Amino acid sequence: MNHSQIVSFIWGVADLIRDTFKRGKYQDVILPLTVLRRLDCVLAPTKAKVLEANAVLKEKGLDNPDALLRSKSGFSFYNTSLYDFDKLLGDAPNLHANLLNYQSGFSPNMREVLERFDFKNTIDKLDESDLLFKVVERFRAVDLHPDTIDNATMGTIFEELIRKFNGRLTRTRASTLRPGTSSI
Repeated sequence: MNHSQIVSFIWGVADLIRDTFKRGKYQDVILPLTVLRRLDCVLAPTKAKVLEANAVLKEKGLDNPDALLRSKSGFSFYNTSLYDFDKLLGDAPNLHANLLNYQSGFSPNMREVLERFDFKNTIDKLDESDLLFKVVERFRAVDLHPDTIDNATMGTIFEELIRKFNGRLTRTRASTLRPGTSSI
């Protein structure tokens, strides 16, 4: 898939959440899950090394394993949760709790990024609406691994998604204006 096809595929999540989320809130679902899926794909090759190192470091009682786990992941972030998108979907009855566990397994610097999305509330709302599995399954189907989508293309995908949100918001606001009025 090229980047336009990926954007369209991801944007298709809006069709799943349309009756539960207002148009202005689609981004609360789509943006954090796009980030989460990219991180999942990026960390996949070193996930086992990180989990193994984390177990050893816990056994030794190391207080701050951050630098060592970053080294094992090969990035400035890592995830120590046993879950990834495949395992999350493999345990559908516990998806809500497991997804929260997965999010909390990220390194502190990446958890901070995810928390800025207020993603826990989105997860809760998706779960309450019986949409969590469908949405996560949709994101699982898109390959955002760096071997498939380089960083520049991923940036373009993210920008196009943001543009779609802004376009939706602009059209929505414009349609509510009365003739002869203007927005600031």
